Amino acid sequence: MQISMKLEVTDSPGQLVKALKPISDLGGNIRSVIHERDPLSTSGTLDVEITLDIQRQKLEQLKEELKKSDVSIVRIDEERYLIRKSVILIGHLIHTDMSDTVEQIDATGSAEVGELSMIMPAINEPTSAKMILKSDSIQGITEAMIKLREIAKEKNLLIVEPLEGEGFNFDSGDNITWTD
Repeated sequence: MQISMKLEVTDSPGQLVKALKPISDLGGNIRSVIHERDPLSTSGTLDVEITLDIQRQKLEQLKEELKKSDVSIVRIDEERYLIRKSVILIGHLIHTDMSDTVEQIDATGSAEVGELSMIMPAINEPTSAKMILKSDSIQGITEAMIKLREIAKEKNLLIVEPLEGEGFNFDSGDNITWTD
C-alpha cells in the first residue's frame, strides 16, 4: 500500500534519520522525501513529507515506532494516485491564471495536479513551473495531458514533457522517429 505522511521533527542533526529508520526497519520502501527548512520558523521543528510503500498490516506498528522516536505524525493518508507525470510549463503563468489551469485539469475527473512549484524571475518575464499530474490510471494521465495541451495552446504556454517511455526511437544516424 502506498501512503503519504507529513511528519514533524525537531530541527537538529540526525532527526531525519530518526524519522526514516522505522520505515526501513519495517520493510517499507521510501518513494520520496521532501524536507525543507523554513528560515522564518521559530518553532524549532521541521515538516517532512514522505511517500512510501508499506504492508497494510505494518502501518499501526510504524505509527507506534515513530511516536517512540519522538516523531510527530501530522497527517497520514493512503495514496490513491499511483501514476504520476511531471511536466514543465513556461510562459506567463500568473497572468493567464494558474489556478484556472489547475481547476480545469482537476475537473477532468481523471487526474489531478498533485504538486506545483514555480520560479518567477521578474514580474513581466515568463514564469516556469514544474507540475506533477497524478492519476490512478495511465488513461487518466493521458486525458489530463490532452486537457493540459489544450489549455497551453489557448494560453500560449510551452509544455516540456519527458521523452523517455513516450514511443521515441533513436537510430544510429541521430534520426528521431515516433512509434505508436
